[in-house]
Amino acid sequence: MLDKIIIANRGEIALRILRACKELGIKTVAVHSTADRDLKHVLLADETICIGPAPSVKSYLNIPEIISAAEITGAVAIHPGYGFLSENADFAEQVERSGFIFIGPRSETIRLMGDKISAINTMKKSGIPCLPGSDGPLSDDILKNKAIAELIGYPIIIKASSGGGGRGIRVVRKPQELEKSINIIKSEAKASFGNATIYLEKYLENPRHIEIQVIADEQGNAISLGERDCSMQRRHQKIIEEAPPGIHRSLSSYIGERCSAACIDINYRSAGTFEFLFENEEFYFIEMNTRIQVEHPVTEMITGVDLIKEQLRIAAGYPLSVKQHEVQVHGHAVECRINAEDPDTWLPSPGKITRFHAPGGFGVRWESHIYAGYTIPPYYDSMIGKLICYGETRDVAIARMKNALAELIIDGIKTNINLQQKIMNDENFQNGGTNIHYLEKKLELLK
Repeated sequence: MLDKIIIANRGEIALRILRACKELGIKTVAVHSTADRDLKHVLLADETICIGPAPSVKSYLNIPEIISAAEITGAVAIHPGYGFLSENADFAEQVERSGFIFIGPRSETIRLMGDKISAINTMKKSGIPCLPGSDGPLSDDILKNKAIAELIGYPIIIKASSGGGGRGIRVVRKPQELEKSINIIKSEAKASFGNATIYLEKYLENPRHIEIQVIADEQGNAISLGERDCSMQRRHQKIIEEAPPGIHRSLSSYIGERCSAACIDINYRSAGTFEFLFENEEFYFIEMNTRIQVEHPVTEMITGVDLIKEQLRIAAGYPLSVKQHEVQVHGHAVECRINAEDPDTWLPSPGKITRFHAPGGFGVRWESHIYAGYTIPPYYDSMIGKLICYGETRDVAIARMKNALAELIIDGIKTNINLQQKIMNDENFQNGGTNIHYLEKKLELLK
C-alpha cells in the first residue's frame, strides 16, 4: 500500500480522502493556503504544508508548490480530489514525470476526454450512443455552420470544447440567432478556458441527467457501479443527486456494459463518470469526468463500495477489490448539496459559523469540513457540505432527508437548507423522473 500521500485539495473532499487513508494506514500530508490553516483535515493530517496565499491560482492551482511539497515530505503519491487540478492533464503528467503517482487516470486519458470533441468521437468508436452533432469543431464559415445546424435540426446547443461548470454553452432555437450565438460562445470559451473551439449538438427539450460510475485498474479490469440521477440543477450546476434513477434493468445493464468496455478501449485507470442526457428511453453521451465526483457517496451507499479506497488501492497497483458480478444495488440514496449562499440572490455567504449541529440517525451521512467557530473564506466554492440519506426505498430515503435537513443547524451565515427542504416536499420531485429544466422553472414561479 502507498506509504504517504499529498492531499491536493480542500474542504469536505480533502477530509473524505484523509479518512480513507487512515483506514488503509496511509500517512497524509495536507497542503493548504494561508486561508485554510483551520480546515478540519489540516488539523487531522500527519503533516501540513502551506503552499501559498488564499487565491487558488497561487495555492491549490500552483503545480510547482504542490510537487515541491511531495518532494519535501517524502510522499509517494498525490490525490487531486475534484475541481482545482483534478482534470488537468499537464498536472498529472508533471506529477508522474517528477517520480510520483497521480491518483487518477493517465495524463493522456485526461487530455483525450477533457476535449469534448475528441471525447465524443472516441465514445462513438466504442459504441457509446451520442447526440446528433457537428462531428467536430465549427469553422469560421457561417454558411457551412448554418447548413450543419439545419441538418441537425433546431433547437441546437453550442458548446465549448473545453467547457465545464455550466459555462460555454448556449441554446439556439432560430437560424437567425446562430451567428451571434456562435460569436458569443467563442469569446466566452476563449476567455474562460483559453480555447475558442466550439461545436454543435441537438438540444433535447426534456431530458434527465443520468451518469454512470465506473472504476478501472491497471490490470485491464473495469466495472460499472450503476447510475445516478443528477437532473435537479440550476444553471447546469447540480443541487441534488440520487441513485438508482429507476431505469429499466435491461437498459441499465446495457449502458453499464458499454461504459465498462469503453474504459478498457481507452486504457482508463481509477474512478470516472460517464455523463448522459436521457430522453425517451435513450442515452446520449455528454462528457466523461476523469475524477471522483462530488456525488460519489450515493453510489457508495447503494453498492457498499468505497470509491476513494478503490482509487488508493489502484494507485498502489492492486486490482479492483470487487468484480462486476459481485456489484449489487440495494435501496436508494439521495444527496443534498449544502451551500453557503444567499437563498434569494444565490451569492456566496462567507463568514463565521456561530452555531452548528450535524444531523444523525439511521441511514444519515454528513460529509463536511465545517464546525462551530469555523470561518468560511470568500475565496472558494460555496459548497460547505453534503447530506446523504439512505433508505430501503426512495420514499424512505426522502423521508430521512426531510428529518435530517430539519435537524441540520448552521448559524452565522446564509445557506440553501430551506431550498432543499422545499425540493424534498415538492410533489413532482417525490414522484421522480423530473427533467433538467424542472428546478429552474420552479424557481421562476417562486419569485
